[in-house]
Amino acid sequence: MSRMSFDFRYLLLPAAVLFIYIQMRLFTTQSEYADRLASAVESESHCTSQMKLLIDQISSQQGKIVALEEERKRREDECKELKSLVEDLRRKGLQKVVTEVQPPVAAVVIMACNRADYLERTVESVLKHQSSVASKFPLFVSQDGSHPDVKSKALSYSQLVYMQHLDSEPVHTERPGELIAYYKIARHYKWALDQLFYQHNFNQVIILEDDMEIAPDFFEYFEAAAALLEKDKSIMAVSSWNDNGQKQFVHDPYALYRSDFFPGLGWMLSKGTWDELSPKWPKAYPKFTYWDDWLRLEENHKGRQFVRPEVCRTYNFGEVGSSLGQFFKQYLEPIKLNDVKVNWMSMDLSYLMKDKYPKHFAEIVRKAKLVRGKDAVLKAFNIVGDVRIQYQDEDEFANIARQFGIFEEWKDGVPRTAYKGVVVFRHQTSRRVFLVSPDSLRQLEILDA
Repeated sequence: MSRMSFDFRYLLLPAAVLFIYIQMRLFTTQSEYADRLASAVESESHCTSQMKLLIDQISSQQGKIVALEEERKRREDECKELKSLVEDLRRKGLQKVVTEVQPPVAAVVIMACNRADYLERTVESVLKHQSSVASKFPLFVSQDGSHPDVKSKALSYSQLVYMQHLDSEPVHTERPGELIAYYKIARHYKWALDQLFYQHNFNQVIILEDDMEIAPDFFEYFEAAAALLEKDKSIMAVSSWNDNGQKQFVHDPYALYRSDFFPGLGWMLSKGTWDELSPKWPKAYPKFTYWDDWLRLEENHKGRQFVRPEVCRTYNFGEVGSSLGQFFKQYLEPIKLNDVKVNWMSMDLSYLMKDKYPKHFAEIVRKAKLVRGKDAVLKAFNIVGDVRIQYQDEDEFANIARQFGIFEEWKDGVPRTAYKGVVVFRHQTSRRVFLVSPDSLRQLEILDA
C-alpha cells in the first residue's frame, strides 16, 4: 500500500505551467483580436468618410448640372428672343433702322394707352407721309398698360415696332383732385424715351400722342430742324405746334419762330438733352404735376429756347382723353393744320440760330406800327400792316389777349408762344400783331419805341 501511494503535489507544477501557457495563448489571441477589431473599426471609419466625401462630390456635381441646365435654358430663351426680334425686323423692313451709311434722322414714337380708335387714326395719318422716308424716321408705338384693343391694333401694322410699358406701382397724387393719369403719363414718357435713346440708341426722338394727325411736310420739317438742333445747343427742342395756331391767327406756312415757351404736342429732342432730363424727370411724387409744365420751368430749360412753326404741323383731335377735353372747342378744334408741301431742305434756316435770331426778330418788331391807349385793340383792327401793342404786366396782357381770342395763360413768367416776352400772331389777314412788354424792347435793343 505504501508503494502505491502518490504525491499529487508533483502534479501541481505541470498544471501551473499548463495554466500559464493557456493564459498566455489566450492573452495573445485576445490581443490579436483587439488589433483586428481596431483595424476593422478604422477601416469602417475610413470607408464612411470616403462615402460622405463621395456623396458631397455627387451633390456638388448635381448642383453644377442644375446650374448648367438653367444657363442652357436661359441662353436658349435669349436666342429665341433674338431670333424673334430679327424676324420681326426683317418682316417689317426695318433692317436699316440703324445703318453705318445713313443713320436715321429721328425715331418717331406714338404714345398710346387705351384709345384704339384714336391710335388707328394717328398711325394712318403718320404712315400716309412716312412710308417714303421710313429709313430716316422709323416708327414706334409705345403703349402704357395692357388695353387689349390698343395692343392688337398696334401689332396689326407691319410698318412699326410695338413697345409696352407695364407699371404696377401705385400712384399717390400730391394734391387732392389731381388726375392720376398725368402721373402715369409722366412715367410712361420717361420709360419710352429711355428705351429709344438708351436701348435703341437713337440720337433724336420725335414724340407724338395717339390723338394727332400730321401735315404733309411734317417729316421734311423735322429733318431740316434736326440740323438746327445739332448745331445750336441753345435750342432745347423743336416743336410742330403753335398754341395760337388757330385758323384766324396764322397765314404763312414758311414762317418759323424761336420761343421761350415749350409748346409740346409733336416735338423732337436730342439724346444730349435727354441725358440731362432723364435722371430728374418727374416721377410719382413730382413737385409739379404735369411733365410739360415741368419742362417750362427756368430751372429745367435753363434759358434755352424752342423752335416752332407759325402754321401747325400737327393737329390734335383728342376731345376725349386725360385732359377731359379741356379748351378743346376754343383752342384745339380750330387749329389750322398745314396743307402746303414746303421743301424745307432747300430753305436757309440759319436766321433761327442764336447769333442771328435776336437781330432778325427785333427788326420785324421794330417795323411794326406802335399802337397806344386803352383802345389799342380797336385801333389795331383799322391799321394796315404789322401792329405793336405794349402791355405792362400779366393782367394787362390777359385783357388784351382775351379781346383777340388768343391764349391768356403764362407759365413760370412766360406767356404761351412768347420770345423775350413778345407774343406774335396774325389777325384775320397777313398782318402780324406783336404784344410787347417794356422789358422785351430792352432785350431786343429796340430803342426807338
